[in-house]
Amino acid sequence: MSDREPVIVFALFPGVTQLDFTGPHQVLSALPGAEVMLASSAGGTIEAGGGMNFAGVRRLADIKECDIVCVPGGRGATDNAMLDPVFLAELRRLAAGARYVTSVCTGALVLGAAGLLRGKRAATHWAWRELLVPFGATPVAERVVRDGNVITGGGVTAGIDFALAVVAEFAGAETAQAIQLQIEYAPAPPFDAGSPETAPPAILARVRERNAAMAVDRQRQVAEAAARLGA
Repeated sequence: MSDREPVIVFALFPGVTQLDFTGPHQVLSALPGAEVMLASSAGGTIEAGGGMNFAGVRRLADIKECDIVCVPGGRGATDNAMLDPVFLAELRRLAAGARYVTSVCTGALVLGAAGLLRGKRAATHWAWRELLVPFGATPVAERVVRDGNVITGGGVTAGIDFALAVVAEFAGAETAQAIQLQIEYAPAPPFDAGSPETAPPAILARVRERNAAMAVDRQRQVAEAAARLGA
């Protein structure tokens, strides 16, 4: 890419988890000179999971190139994105010229479905790490994982950590730290229940039970997406 200011594209789909991209957007839009875009297959307005609407979303096909492409996750919506040939084709096209190919949460499954994680170490939401394996990736239980030009973040709130790491790559640690201070990112959660390793067993069991119904469908969709890659 040229020496122009960085172009950052969040590749969205209906039902996307808004915090997966609004947290990173807050950080990356503070990168000096950066142009940060929201884009989807159809453009227009995207309704995120939970009912928030984002208007003025661009069409992926209208974006010639970018420096960073980032795919957020979405509860059931990720499964649809994994099997959307138009979305995956645009993602592959932008990724081919991007400096960094990235994701937050289950957006990593979409990168996998696009064939962009083969042989890569990657992070995703803790509940779905094993579903990276059919795409040829190695799951890693970390908040942010970099493997070559692929940078992946863990579940939802890890997107802020991820974005600060990306800023540090582009503009140095001091710029990233200044942005961190500006947004007062100093997590001090009221409960130590943010990972399966620290959550009380009863809480972990409750969340796993909540995910169980979706897990059956998601496993089937991952298997289909992986099979399409091998076809």
